[in-house]
Amino acid sequence: MGTRNDTHVSDFILMGLTDSEAIQRIMFMLFLLIYLMTLLGNAGMMLIIRLDLQLHTPMYFFLSHLSFLDLSYSTVITPQTLGNLLTSTKYISYMNCFTQMYFFVFLAGAECCLLSSMAFDRRVAISICNPLHYPVVMSTRSCCSLVFGSYFTGFLDSFVNVLCMSTLDFCDSNVIHHFFCDLSPILALSCTDTQITEIVIFILAGSTLVVSLTTIVVSYVSILSTIRKITSTSGKQKAFSTCASHLLGVTIFYGTMIFTYLKPSKSYSLGRDQVASVFYTIVIPMLNPLIYSLRNKEVKNAFIRVMQKTVGSRQLK
Repeated sequence: MGTRNDTHVSDFILMGLTDSEAIQRIMFMLFLLIYLMTLLGNAGMMLIIRLDLQLHTPMYFFLSHLSFLDLSYSTVITPQTLGNLLTSTKYISYMNCFTQMYFFVFLAGAECCLLSSMAFDRRVAISICNPLHYPVVMSTRSCCSLVFGSYFTGFLDSFVNVLCMSTLDFCDSNVIHHFFCDLSPILALSCTDTQITEIVIFILAGSTLVVSLTTIVVSYVSILSTIRKITSTSGKQKAFSTCASHLLGVTIFYGTMIFTYLKPSKSYSLGRDQVASVFYTIVIPMLNPLIYSLRNKEVKNAFIRVMQKTVGSRQLK
């Protein structure tokens, strides 16, 4: 059932994470809980930023788009995974598989660039000598340009990746040893030479990661240099606290991405890469709202103001 003799498959079989029905039920409940928390956390973050005027700043403008990207690419993966955990027929059509791959690469690539834009914003906010110059440098036009550039880079990466993948033939097997349509396990299925496709994907993924990581590293070197020049302890703590959440989010996201993708497909390890994939597709989108809100007094205060305003408007009615 899993093998094909023709040169084109009309569907794939997603093998998922485990064959045990008991473990699948546990995973379903766990992933469903995580997904609901992802929806609530990211949608709540976007809503608070939109409703509270004090959060209409460049940092929270970028954060609202980060929440949108986390919510989107979790939605691209998790509902399909939840459905497969409840059924023995784990088919996904060729078109749906490549559509899922396209949107995942697009959204993940856009997030890479957006995180580097957020690092640049923090660098400007902390390193600039005159605070009055900050709104000039990080104007609405500048912020929109950075966000548009992030989405365009993700689109370009995804378009070229999927275009290259669509030229491959799949004639030996249609069984994907993964829980979603990711690049490495699909490359492993191809019965044609994948060397050129692998090189293109590696260059695109590598250049996106290197450019965005370089921007982040340069930004944080500048930030640390500025913090060292601050004389007061409270000033240093305040400056560092504005970057700590972003730095933690960057470390988690890029760490799993580099571990998973910046290597040849021949070194693909089923169990190890699946664990990493679960982390960045399902867990990280849930963690980001927590990382950026739990230690952020501005978000907490904004939430209180929004709730008070909502309760007050209901009482007036």
